[in-house]
Formats: sequence, structure tokens, C-alpha cells
Amino acid sequence: MKNKIARMLVAYAAGAVVFVSGCGNSAGTDSQNQTAADTNEQNTVNDGETSDEASNEGALADKGTEAENTEQEDAQDSTEATTDEVAEDSAEKISEAPDWTKDAVLYEVNLRQYTESGSFNEFSEHLQELKDMGINTLWFMPIHPISETNRSGVLGSYYSVSDYKDVNPEFGNLEDFRALVNKAHDMGFHVMLDWVANHTGWDNAWITEHPDWYTQKNGEIISPEGMGWPDVADLNYDNEDMRKEMIDSMKYWVEEFDIDGFRCDYASGVPVDFWEQAREALDEVKDVYMLEEDLGGAAGSNLNYAFDSNYNTKLYETLVAVAKDQKKADKIKLYIPGNDNNTFGMNYLDNHDVNSYDRTINEAFDSAALPAMYSVAFTLPGIPMVYSGDEIGYDHAIAFMEKDTIDWDNGTGDYRGLIADLSAMRKDHEALQAGNQDEEFEVYANDNKNILAFERTQGDDKIVCVYNLSKKEQEVNLSEILTGDEEVLYSGADGIYQENGENPLDSSILAPWSFFIMTR
Repeated sequence: MKNKIARMLVAYAAGAVVFVSGCGNSAGTDSQNQTAADTNEQNTVNDGETSDEASNEGALADKGTEAENTEQEDAQDSTEATTDEVAEDSAEKISEAPDWTKDAVLYEVNLRQYTESGSFNEFSEHLQELKDMGINTLWFMPIHPISETNRSGVLGSYYSVSDYKDVNPEFGNLEDFRALVNKAHDMGFHVMLDWVANHTGWDNAWITEHPDWYTQKNGEIISPEGMGWPDVADLNYDNEDMRKEMIDSMKYWVEEFDIDGFRCDYASGVPVDFWEQAREALDEVKDVYMLEEDLGGAAGSNLNYAFDSNYNTKLYETLVAVAKDQKKADKIKLYIPGNDNNTFGMNYLDNHDVNSYDRTINEAFDSAALPAMYSVAFTLPGIPMVYSGDEIGYDHAIAFMEKDTIDWDNGTGDYRGLIADLSAMRKDHEALQAGNQDEEFEVYANDNKNILAFERTQGDDKIVCVYNLSKKEQEVNLSEILTGDEEVLYSGADGIYQENGENPLDSSILAPWSFFIMTR
């Protein structure tokens, strides 16, 4: 018999095991400086400081994966408590991600910095490159005009919106954007917009026309309290007229431009019942994909109905710690999101907040580790995301409020082929896709804590993955995991990767940062 740490049935009937379902991200828009220290603290915790994990893993084997672990308690307790409170209200509602999300590979487009002009038209010339890389879903950072009043920096933050129904003239005009969306759709892409619902810029017309739509103190409109965002004004969700206009603004982009979904900024700063209203209204137009930026798992109840995914930041933070030899690979199993309630996490190695304010992708993962980490993000349950510049290992913190064009000739590596190959595997193998409600997922025990091994099964499709997530050779006995009949689809070690490869069963030593993606 195989020695299983857990057999995770992602069909999730009542009483099924509990997972952290894609914990919230480490930083909200423009709040990165406040949350960076929090993220760094997570990343510097070493195994000696998490001794309770050892005893909890014993409980994990006996009870399924209850994840009664000190590293999970904050996010999980918050999520479970909030979920219980709203479960009854959401019991009648059912939402599912569109079918196209199953093999989706997201690409976060930093339009301002992607090309010299930062325009819709120039970006459209690069769509074929992204398609060749296996990208099929484009998430555009906010495209709206940026407020000038109280602006931060020279060009301002994308997240200080002055008009929800227009585009930033820096990027082009509405017809330019329409042409870009149409071209992307014709090429097989889906298109998502970044939506900022918690606040607007200070010269948004709503400020003067509807001051009651904003939070006020002593008769004055205020910025979101405690966030350090002086360039934006906090919206008042007690006002029904404002809610209706916000939903109408979101519908505008779906109805007029055929947008396929939204990444919603600082979603936990907006009441869950608004998001549920918005989801219901949007789904009446077309089936949309809804991704929430969730601060530390604070808005787990948003996944009951309103959203399909949130950031799997606990996984990201753990991968960073593993890469820096501050944690072992066996801790990753604690932050693997389940597909409960028709939802799944977004797996990433970088995003605009992390890059600009915390660390570049190369500061998080060196060139020897990066291919293995990409493989982890693409093969664990969830939906993978790549940020602009990651495909060349861009080792530069891209400016957030100034012009800072990505230097495409100054990367530390070329990972386009790797991303394309991993994307193709997700497309070809249903077991690697997102949202499989009857998926079987197993994490295998072994005596070496640096080894991560798991199996994903969907119908007749079965994928087995083995990783040495350390910078040293590791001894391992894989006889209880592998049979020898597996076909190696993809493999790599120490920064080198290739299609196919030798079955690792007969090897007692795995090279640094080695990985094997197999079918059987």
C-alpha cells in the first residue's frame, strides 16, 4: 500500500476535509508598504519556529487534512467564521466559473510598462508572442483614467479611478481598446479587467455630483481609514444608488466590450452582499470569471457565491521560504487549495504588488530554482498566473506610478518555452486543470522533508509529480510512490528542463531543484 499523508477528495460533500481555499494576497493596491513587513515576516519563519507543525502532521494523517496548524490558523479561522455567518444567506445561490477557466493560464498585463508607448495598439502587436507562450487569458491592470487631484507620483496609481466608463488617454481611446479586445478574442484569448470598487480618485465626478456616495467624517469625504492611500476617496456601500451605479459600470464593459471577467481589487474592503449582487447581475449578461484580491483570507465568504478564485498567497509565501531554505517542501501541503464550493485558488510566483514593493521574481527564486517553482504553480490544484516580465526573469522592481518600460533585452533567462510546455500539459491533461469537482488529489508521505510528491486524478487521466525543492541533492525512496510504469512528460534539475526524461524510481538521489511530471 502507498503511504499516504492524505487522500483529498475534491468532490467535497458535507463533512469533507477543510482546506485553505486560496488564501488572500499579501498586499492591497497601494498598501504594499504596510503589508510588506507582514509578508517578509512570513517568509523568514524557519522550521525551528514552527515546531507545532510536526505534531499537526500526525493529526493530518489521522484526520484527513484538517490543517490544525499554527501557520494556518489566522487565515483559516477567519475564513471559516465568516463563511459560517453567510452560508445560510448564500445557500440558495450557485455560481460556477466558466468552462474556459479549466485550462486557463492568466497573464497580468502591466500595460503602461509593457511597451515604450504603453498603448493598447502597441500591446496588441505582442498578442501572438503571448499566445505562443501558452497564455490564453489576459488580466489588464486598471485601464481607466487616473485622477489628478491628490495624485501619487508623476503618472499616478492605476487604482485611483476618475471615470469607470472610460479609458486612460495614456493608453488610447475606447475604440482602440475595443479593437484590442476583439483581436484578442479572435485569437482565442479571454480578457479580464482589474476593477477597483472600494474607492475612487478625488476628481471622479461622483465626488461633486453624489458626495453621499462616499464615507464622510465631520461632513468631509475621507480616504479609506488605516490604509495609507491619500490619493483615493472611500466609497459608502450603505448607499444603494452608488451600488447600482457601480454594478452598471461593471455591466457596461461586459455588454459593450464583451469582457470575460474581473479581478477585483481589495475585495475584502467591499461588503460581500454587494459582490453577490454584482455577480448575479453580471451572470445575467454572460458567464464571467471573478477573481478576488483578498487580504490575508479576510474575505473567505466572498467565495460562497460571488467569486470563483482568490490569491493563494500562503502557497506563494511558502514557496519563497522554501527557495530561501527557511522552510522544507513538506510545508507546501498545508497551503494547497481545494476545489470546494466550485472555487479554486490562483497560484503565482509574482504580481504587481510583490514586484514593485516586496521582491522581484529573481529575488524570490534564483535561476536554479525558478523552473521547478513554475512547475509547482502549474501542477498544483488551481489556476496559474504569470506577471509581465516574469517570462524573461526580469530582475527589476517595476515603478508603480512612473513610466518604467520593461527592458525585454535585459532578462536573466528565457522561460517562454517552459511556460508554453507547462500550459500545453494543462490543456492536454484534465487532471491538471482547475475546478475538477470530482478530482482525487493525493500528497504522498516520504522520509525526506525536502521532497514534494503528489498525484492528481480526473477520470482516466492520472498525473504524478515528484519535486526535490532544495538546493542540495536529496536521498529518497520512491518505491512506495512510483511503479516504474509512469511516462515522464517533463523533467528538470538545477535550472535545466526538458520534455520527457528518465523515470526517477531507480534513482536514490534526486538532483537539486529536480522535478518530474509523469502520467500513468
